[in-house]
Amino acid sequence: MREIREQIEIDAPPWKVWSVLIDLPRYAAWNPLAIRGEGVPMPRKRLKVRIASPEGRGMTFRPTVTSYEAGRTFRWRGRLLVPGLLDGEHIHEVEPLEGGRTRYVQRERFRGLLVPLFAGMLEQTRRGFRGMNEALKARVEDPTSESLETTARVAERAEAA
Repeated sequence: MREIREQIEIDAPPWKVWSVLIDLPRYAAWNPLAIRGEGVPMPRKRLKVRIASPEGRGMTFRPTVTSYEAGRTFRWRGRLLVPGLLDGEHIHEVEPLEGGRTRYVQRERFRGLLVPLFAGMLEQTRRGFRGMNEALKARVEDPTSESLETTARVAERAEAA
């Protein structure tokens, strides 16, 4: 197994970070890594995510949500062709900090026969995580960005579904 992990501290409360993070259809407006998202991040639901690497190559995949804890974490698992070849578990974590701040942690655990052959891709993924984390921070901290109140309502509807 190989894991990559990136984190960032954000000057906003966890609910704001969470509401932007789970609103996949709006990823195109701010997210440089996952440039398109479809679906609701709830257990056993399939998502459709278009990833663009910092180097410009991209791919679309259909991961399955494996875990969801409202306001805290959600995980999805994607595979390359067949299980055991190259499997990735993507983990999003939102942690409250003192003073109404938030730590966002993004991790990916890679398993499978092809992991040793994809070392370069893993470093590209790490750079993509950094870019996404910075963009999430900018989006949530920017008072002029689209209404987070609307985004929070979308998030509440998704959690109720």
